[in-house]
Amino acid sequence: MALQLVNVTGISVLILMGLVVGDDGIPTTLEGPFKPVTVPLDRRFRGRAGPVDLPNNDPMLQRTAEGFEPEQIAVALSTAHDSVWISWITGESQIGDSIKPLNPATVDSVVHYGMLPFLLIHEAKGHSLIYNQLYPFEGLRNYTSGIIHHVRLTGLQPNTNYYYRCGDPTLPAMSDIYQFRTMPKPCSISYPSKIAVAGDLGLTFNATSTISHLMRNKPDLIILPGDICYANLYLTNGSGSNCYSRSFRHTPIHETYQPRWDYLGSSSVTYARPLVSSVPLVVIEGSHEVERQAGNVEFAAYNSRFAFPSEESGSRSPFYYSFNAGGIHFLMLGGYTALPNHSITHWIGFTSHFTLFGTCFSANQYRWLERDLANVNREVTPWLVAVWNQPWYSTYKAHYKRAECMRVAMEELLYNYGVDIVFNGHVKRSAINEDEIQPDVIPQLHDIACAFDSTNIAYLIDLTNVHAYERSNRVYNYTLDPCGPVHITVGNGGNREKMAIKHADDPGNCPHPSTARDNYMGGLCAHNFTSGQAAGKFCWDQQPEYSAYRETSFGHGILEVKSKTHALWTWYRNQDMDKAGDQIYIVRQPDRCPVQPNGH
Repeated sequence: MALQLVNVTGISVLILMGLVVGDDGIPTTLEGPFKPVTVPLDRRFRGRAGPVDLPNNDPMLQRTAEGFEPEQIAVALSTAHDSVWISWITGESQIGDSIKPLNPATVDSVVHYGMLPFLLIHEAKGHSLIYNQLYPFEGLRNYTSGIIHHVRLTGLQPNTNYYYRCGDPTLPAMSDIYQFRTMPKPCSISYPSKIAVAGDLGLTFNATSTISHLMRNKPDLIILPGDICYANLYLTNGSGSNCYSRSFRHTPIHETYQPRWDYLGSSSVTYARPLVSSVPLVVIEGSHEVERQAGNVEFAAYNSRFAFPSEESGSRSPFYYSFNAGGIHFLMLGGYTALPNHSITHWIGFTSHFTLFGTCFSANQYRWLERDLANVNREVTPWLVAVWNQPWYSTYKAHYKRAECMRVAMEELLYNYGVDIVFNGHVKRSAINEDEIQPDVIPQLHDIACAFDSTNIAYLIDLTNVHAYERSNRVYNYTLDPCGPVHITVGNGGNREKMAIKHADDPGNCPHPSTARDNYMGGLCAHNFTSGQAAGKFCWDQQPEYSAYRETSFGHGILEVKSKTHALWTWYRNQDMDKAGDQIYIVRQPDRCPVQPNGH
């Protein structure tokens, strides 16, 4: 199968044909596997200079809504084309020593909508809630949100523009009129035109550049693979740092500054509202969304602020779910499910402590995934795309092989069902048992700090991050495989933690296997390679053959599915405006690669 750009009566048309009839200069995965490419660091981007976070008093982050006027308005997908969620917030959040939560029952959750802006003849009602972020320690400030509304619209037509306004018409407190477009009906010849993917955004100057570039591409759908606003890099007084654990060593608990969440969709100039109020947004949790507070409550902001098709997709969990977008079935998977109750740890040499977090593999998620995959009809939704936060095939030193337990548990299932593409953001902070680390590797742990839990077992906490771009060749179990998925890490949206630069295969950069232990994702699952060029080693001596392209830069990606066999992936660097940094046609081969496991 090949693609050709031809001109018919002055109109450029992309034609898919069974034989090679032309060449548009863009490679396809059929030509792979490709020789690994590493693009040298481009110093033009702003990721390593000065404070990059938007300050709390930046005009783009200020609230302009009055009273109970709707703000932070967003559209989210349900499982299919005929339904979407509309979410918004009314009332002002509070942060301080004395807070008084608002009463959700005082404001209705209503959406008026229709196919014409002057004829909003349909009405839907939903539910509302608030959440609190509580820190019962002297000097720390507590937070209570505004009233968060979620309303599901049903009975929608596919690929159709709808206009809507939301709020409470009895106050009166209704929003302006916005519009969104529904997804195409599940079908092998019908797809969203452009799907944007951007991980690890944050609220930075670099993130504003990413969003600006993304908006120019006019996507029909936005995928965020975790780590959204980085409120957990702040104290409750609003002071922030690129590295919380180094800057705020004496805090009694790992604090957050929850107003950063409000800034993300504030109703000012604004930062993101023009985008998310009209383009459906789909998110999955990342490590920065854990945000543990008093009583070991976690993910309060994530669970409350976003609408998820959990019930509709049968998962009943905001941490993993699925949905269709035309002929694509998306699997949104969670790396932070079934969190155990871990004790608070104490930093060596300090009088204060901070809370570790993590994950173990969720049997409930696996059983749900098996059911979901078994129900996918590849004649209707030929493309199968999976999204989660932690990359399995990152070759950067930061978090190298840190998601091995999840990979070992789930990769075979995803491979057997023929997942085509995997999108990831990054993974952050893993706990390592110091007793299992050899003395000769301690000097290389300069990016790691020590901690003790209540049993006085020493742990090492990794402070580095995978904020970079990388695309793999088709791979399965670290082996080149023409039927394996293409893994794409897009943890480079603009966060304030700066970029990952070092590679595990660079001289002197290979971590010791014991540093890859993660007590929250299942323990020590990362081991030396048993075959191939790196057999007997933990790292390759050169860029691994499964890594096709890697680059340290901020940006975003656009997925354009052209047919049931061809999809164009384009990654854009922020500093290059609209020029493609990496581009490839990902080609499915259903005749060559069976999509259903043996025994089914």
